[in-house]
Amino acid sequence: MIQATRRDFLKAGAVSLGAGLGGTLPGTALAQVSGARPPGRPVGVEVLNPRSRVPLALIIDDSTCLVNLAHFAIPQFAEVFPSRYLQDWKSLPREIPDAFVRRFGEWCGEHGVKGKYSIVPYPACVGWIDRELPGWSRRELNSSLELVRTLMTPNFEIHPEMVSHTWVIDPTTGRPFPERTDRYMENWRWTDGKSVDQLAGYLSYALRILKGAGLSCQGITTPGGFGNRVLPELAQAAFQSVRDVFSAEIPHYFRHVFTDDRSVAPRVEYASGLDGEDPRCVVSVIGATGDWFGGWDGLTPGSADQFITADGQRGRLPEIIRRGEPAVLVGHWPGFYFNGKEVGFTIFKEVVARLDAHFPNLVWMTLGELSRYWAARELTRIEAVEGAYHFHAPFACPGFTVSLPLRGTTGVEVVAESTGARSILTPARDRTRLVSGTFLREKNGVIACFNLPKGKAQVTDQ
Repeated sequence: MIQATRRDFLKAGAVSLGAGLGGTLPGTALAQVSGARPPGRPVGVEVLNPRSRVPLALIIDDSTCLVNLAHFAIPQFAEVFPSRYLQDWKSLPREIPDAFVRRFGEWCGEHGVKGKYSIVPYPACVGWIDRELPGWSRRELNSSLELVRTLMTPNFEIHPEMVSHTWVIDPTTGRPFPERTDRYMENWRWTDGKSVDQLAGYLSYALRILKGAGLSCQGITTPGGFGNRVLPELAQAAFQSVRDVFSAEIPHYFRHVFTDDRSVAPRVEYASGLDGEDPRCVVSVIGATGDWFGGWDGLTPGSADQFITADGQRGRLPEIIRRGEPAVLVGHWPGFYFNGKEVGFTIFKEVVARLDAHFPNLVWMTLGELSRYWAARELTRIEAVEGAYHFHAPFACPGFTVSLPLRGTTGVEVVAESTGARSILTPARDRTRLVSGTFLREKNGVIACFNLPKGKAQVTDQ
């Protein structure tokens, strides 16, 4: 998300009409409709974080194949806001090479890092990801796409970040609209007053380009101020478009970053049909940090200390981890590359090393995995029936973790009603050993971790 940055607007608490680059209007992040919810749970029952750990995720914005979005986008932004975009964009490299993608992706794979990686479909109007990128050969484009397919997924969800991330594209022509004002830039005013169907049409256009390039998506990322003033419509359009194009069961979107004291737990919105054959919801994933890696343009070095200090005591991430909420880090691809100096990548590696050294209770997740867990956490109905606990889950969920007032003297059993499949959970020595298929005895009951089946299931003492 190229922006001034998001956190600047969040700290200010408002976004001016002429500069809707990021953040959110006061209170509007709470404007979406939660939808249906199950009744209250029995006494002593609590759904915990996955494996009783704190989720982590890395959101990478402004990434795409080969194109350094900062190099090409800055002069387009400057056409509308000449006093704001004064960077020497011609000195920035035009390409972020696949060799860096490989180094970054392999390192993340070795260290278990997961999250989201944008692929802008028509980056700054340079060329089409599913067709041609002028300045690069077809072979280079195909090789870059294959690297994303084989290396970045499945550890990173792929999102479109709208179509161009700069000028709004007319889907009927594939060309930018001729007006050169903020009303026709994706980052600013174009979404004002748009309906759900209008937004969904535009999102679907972007998603189909990625589908044509052989990429699969469960969610979308908004560039800058896209959707700021139509948040309910944006949430519904995200659901509609991702479900229509990719048949995603639980669509999600990334729109908000909060670096103040607001909750950064994912928001499960517009839930419906929880007891039927077609349960529905859309999940808003909330970023918890600013870009303190290398900035959106690769010109503003950050510091690992802003995320977590060397002693593990201070910084934004320890604050979020102590709250038990998902710690979703946000950065921009040009900043990780930092014009070949890899400043942002170096900072990120230090952040991961400090997290590993001080917090053994973390688990990396993709945005899709995080969204599924939160949908199951909030929408699964749990009832106490004659000493057993009955689960009514609209969505299946691996590693579902719940505290139950069971004895667990010899074990815990999970039975899926639809298939009759039985699973006997085995004891774990402590919380750090909890994985799916295990349970932990505690003073007031057990913590059970298992693959929650869709539909009905029963959990009992063995």
